[in-house]
Amino acid sequence: MAYLPNILFGLLLIAAIGYFAKNVKKLSRNIKLGKPADTSGDKSERLKNMSLIAFGQSKMVVRPIAGLMHIIVYLGFVIINIEVLEIIIDGLLGTHRIFAPLGKTYDILIASFEILAFLVIVAVVIFWLRRNIIKLKRFIKPEMTGWPKKDGNLILYIELVLMFLFLTMNAADLQLQQMDAANYVKAGTFPISQFIAPIFEGMSMNSLIIVERTAWWLHIAGILFFLNYLYYSKHLHILLAFPNTYYGNLKAQGQFNNLESVTNEVKLMMDPNADPSAAPTDDAGEPDKFGASDVTDLNWVQLLNAYTCTECGRCTSECPANQTGKKLSPRKVMMDTRDRLEEVGKNIDANKGIFVPDGKQLLDDYISREELWACTTCNACVEACPVSIDPLSIIVEMRRYLVMEKSAAPSDLNNMMGNLENNGAPWPFNQMDRLNWAKES
Repeated sequence: MAYLPNILFGLLLIAAIGYFAKNVKKLSRNIKLGKPADTSGDKSERLKNMSLIAFGQSKMVVRPIAGLMHIIVYLGFVIINIEVLEIIIDGLLGTHRIFAPLGKTYDILIASFEILAFLVIVAVVIFWLRRNIIKLKRFIKPEMTGWPKKDGNLILYIELVLMFLFLTMNAADLQLQQMDAANYVKAGTFPISQFIAPIFEGMSMNSLIIVERTAWWLHIAGILFFLNYLYYSKHLHILLAFPNTYYGNLKAQGQFNNLESVTNEVKLMMDPNADPSAAPTDDAGEPDKFGASDVTDLNWVQLLNAYTCTECGRCTSECPANQTGKKLSPRKVMMDTRDRLEEVGKNIDANKGIFVPDGKQLLDDYISREELWACTTCNACVEACPVSIDPLSIIVEMRRYLVMEKSAAPSDLNNMMGNLENNGAPWPFNQMDRLNWAKES
């Protein structure tokens, strides 16, 4: 019976890690449904981007208040994981504060954990106020109703509860240390929980042990729950921000990718020695479909982008189309792409690994044509994203499909392209008449 808690903890750990691994496998499968992506480029530059943007949070601090609070929560998440490592070892081996022999180093670690935990609580409260009381404009857009709003708040509640459990555990532990309770070695410095400890004065040793053990179990169980909740939450960016920033676009913003088949066709048209009646060669590179109408037409980096979206709304708040009342929201484009990809993944799971057509697609069923054509392709959304997501690339691919596959561009755009073809310019004037204005002056 003495080893029963260790066995239960081991089973809990195995179950949590197993479920997490299952979700990671599903996530990887869904992302790989995308087409191959161009990931060429200088690896050192990619590593630099990942270090500065994902690790260094360089684009977060563009907005200082939110950036500073996010850094606090981020550091709390990273550094307090050292404490989680100790809890896991203690849970498996039946020890208590196994790192205590580190002495002064351990005292500094525990003190830093507590200070960070307190700062995380402050940051989370401010985040909650910004979302629910102040109601910043970017958090009350139409796409942020229902589950996205609940998810954002639920994450804040979980983080708040985890930090309070950590401090409660330490406060009870401190009282037990002062009572010379068995197995509770005198170790650690508690700059925050020492102010909570007086609440437990007068309690018996057995009652204190129950409080400490309950907080300990709930804290680690909560962390394992949060780990598995990530897949269903916008907080998946905690894991995906690193590969996403590594595979971020290295080309100049505004430089669109050219289709090889179209490039070859243009070269053929410009070659005076080419035979226009010749049959196309097998290596012409013409794709089965121009552009994208569904998630499987996008490349895997774009699908990775969709799963990485933090739903922070910086892209939408910077979008000039959205600012002027247009329907377009770059954040919604990413959320819709992720939702459709999840729907496709569930379809595959339900049909033993095969996708059965469901009569839906990303275009029209999720993202409207009005949204797509509202985009000015200014790249403001790409520049604003703190984790190198590129909503514009998805918009361009879907526009490409509408133009090249459906001839469904807006009338003004069709007129312009007709003028380019007939007159060599976007205006409806013959080339011979183009300079008439100069003669009249």
